[in-house]
Amino acid sequence: MKIAVYSAQPYDRRFLDEARAALPGVEASYFSDRLELDTVPLAQDCAAVCVFVNDILDAPVLEALHALGVRAVLLRCAGFNNVDLQAGARLGLFMARVPAYAPQAVAEHALALVMTLNRRTHRAYVRVREGNFALDGLLGMTLHGKTVGIVGAGQIGACAARIFHGMGCKVLVSDPAPTPQLDGVAERASLEAVLAQSDIVSLHCPLLEATRHMINSDSLARMKRGAMLVNTSRGGLIDTAAVIDALKSGQLGALAIDVYEQESTLFFQDHSSDIIADDVFQRLMTFPNVLVTGHQGFFTIEAMREIAAVTFANLACHMQGSPCANALPHT
Repeated sequence: MKIAVYSAQPYDRRFLDEARAALPGVEASYFSDRLELDTVPLAQDCAAVCVFVNDILDAPVLEALHALGVRAVLLRCAGFNNVDLQAGARLGLFMARVPAYAPQAVAEHALALVMTLNRRTHRAYVRVREGNFALDGLLGMTLHGKTVGIVGAGQIGACAARIFHGMGCKVLVSDPAPTPQLDGVAERASLEAVLAQSDIVSLHCPLLEATRHMINSDSLARMKRGAMLVNTSRGGLIDTAAVIDALKSGQLGALAIDVYEQESTLFFQDHSSDIIADDVFQRLMTFPNVLVTGHQGFFTIEAMREIAAVTFANLACHMQGSPCANALPHT
């Protein structure tokens, strides 16, 4: 069997090749190109495609892949908001994801963003290298005793709650599902209460129609003035224009994001010699109280190995015709 791996970086090839060794007879072709209608022909003669978070899997793309003979779509990520599930079901495609890969990695990155932005260590690093040891402008707050709101208590959100609880924070959790796994760690609260009471709000929910732009002008107005907002989930959870307005007014005290709604044309590539035409993103970067990383929350050795192993385990299920616990739901 041949598979086409889209949005492939050198590190993807390293870990996928390691895992592929356990599945004899599978060949992989790696493409740095994002999957979209124009790049579907790269999957010629392939029975499966392997994709990532910013690849496009709408109905036209899935239909074109199916016409080429592709019968399996392997997502090397947890989210599947970029997949047309109905089209996949209609075409009879096998589609599977990696539902959890070292959730501690993303939770730890959320903490790293909070600590960096709060204590201004990114700015201090630059100052010291220039011989400037002044402390003005680097004042932070002690996190112990502060209230941290976790929106979404899945595996990553639960890890984040435990981390902040261990630091002596009061943790509030908003999630539609029961959270017995966090008894003694966090208090359940409504989203309104989390926004109103938290010094730091960290988003850990999937991107669904119900959660798209859940952080908007109305929800930002309900937040505690001067609070920090952190997003390591999906960029579409945040209305970026509304966040910029809240930063300008001081209603939002700080923003740390590892994801961005229009990241597909930016992240995972080197644009250091390019003019970035995204005016909204460029405006975000002008704020001294904004910290952006390029979707690296998942990027640890352990997580990459887990992603690769589960991806090829999913492929093995397809090849053997056996049930796959990670198959995407058909709607």
